[in-house]
Amino acid sequence: MPDDMENKPKNYLNSYLAGFLLGLVLLAAYVITGRGLGASGTMKSVVIASVVTAAPEYAAKSPFYADFFTSGENPLLSWLVFLSLGVIIGGLVSGAAGQRMGLKMERGPRIKPATRAVFAIIGGALFGLGAQFGRGCTSGAALSGMAVLSSGGILTMMAIFATGYMVAWFFRKLWI
Repeated sequence: MPDDMENKPKNYLNSYLAGFLLGLVLLAAYVITGRGLGASGTMKSVVIASVVTAAPEYAAKSPFYADFFTSGENPLLSWLVFLSLGVIIGGLVSGAAGQRMGLKMERGPRIKPATRAVFAIIGGALFGLGAQFGRGCTSGAALSGMAVLSSGGILTMMAIFATGYMVAWFFRKLWI
């Protein structure tokens, strides 16, 4: 029998209000920085800072890292890093305010926790790889692209949802 914690309704922000607020954040990003939102740049900044710190000779010789290495600016001071930190802190505050804090792994009844963790890691890695191939993450390509009525942004969003529905069909029995 499930405990009372599972039957307790979750406190979430109204989805329409959340979407409206996200739109305001996106608008503020365009007004303040002159560009839209995107999170994949954060990971790139962390990798660059790590390589420059761990292997400065390699970074100085590499054409990819050379621009960041010679500019003298710390890649961790990028506004995208602060954006991602704000997302993490905001998620923690939201979870605490809504009394949703805790360590748990959501999964269907037919999948083991280890299998779920492996799928999550593989999915995250593929998503990150795709973001690098696509020169940006979904928030940058789709959300920001659609905000400026970019045909590429609209096509990206359509492709993301279509792919999600197609892939979900193959794994649906793990969740039902």
